[in-house]
Amino acid sequence: MIAIEFQHVSKQFKNAKTNAINRIDLSIQEGEFITIVGSSGSGKTTLLKMINRLYEADEGKVLLFGEDINKMNLVELRRRIGYVIQQVGLFPHMSVFENVAVLPKLLKWDKGKIEQTVDRLLDLVGLDQNEFKDRFPAQLSGGQQQRVGVARALAGDPKIMLLDEPFGAIDAITRSMLQDEILRIHGGLNKTFIFITHDINEALKLGTRVVIMNEGKIVQVDTPMNIVQHPADEFVTSLLQSAMKQQAFWKFLQ
Repeated sequence: MIAIEFQHVSKQFKNAKTNAINRIDLSIQEGEFITIVGSSGSGKTTLLKMINRLYEADEGKVLLFGEDINKMNLVELRRRIGYVIQQVGLFPHMSVFENVAVLPKLLKWDKGKIEQTVDRLLDLVGLDQNEFKDRFPAQLSGGQQQRVGVARALAGDPKIMLLDEPFGAIDAITRSMLQDEILRIHGGLNKTFIFITHDINEALKLGTRVVIMNEGKIVQVDTPMNIVQHPADEFVTSLLQSAMKQQAFWKFLQ
């Protein structure tokens, strides 16, 4: 089943000379882990934010399981979509438990169901419930805060998870661990993940398919292996070469 579909979608911001998104067509199957990579200004975050209508399309349609999102109630749409950003955005005056429980409380779940859900999600993201659920965000590391952010985004049991460079501000060791965790979490859930990154290595590691963007357009969509073996143009080739140069540098030091 197609979870998300972009049909001839364009977006131009006020006073901009060119489109941020230019006539994009893209179909994402339910259960895929899609990574979107490109240079700054390529349109990847704009494309992501059009799924939960933080940005509205000027032309074309975005469909969620076949339904035009512009005809859906905005609150209901966003409750069906988990959203994780680089800045995490945890409520500093709330405990970890309270942060994860925000949406279930809004949905008026009973207390027992909320407690079971929070405990299960903390376990899922690798945080011991007894150790962490009474802590506050200031008492957590950056990596722990991101794990809580993922748990909170999953609390309403959304079918779609949007992740906008969630590991961009985290140190390399923690980032690698969180990449492994997000793959494990996705593997245990029947959910569609769309993950924005500027790091081609991260995109290739995580994605079942990788979307490569440049200047508001999609230049290639394929599996990591096919992209590595058959880059579509010079831009994709340059991204791959940058990744290979990093690897060559580490081999040189060994």
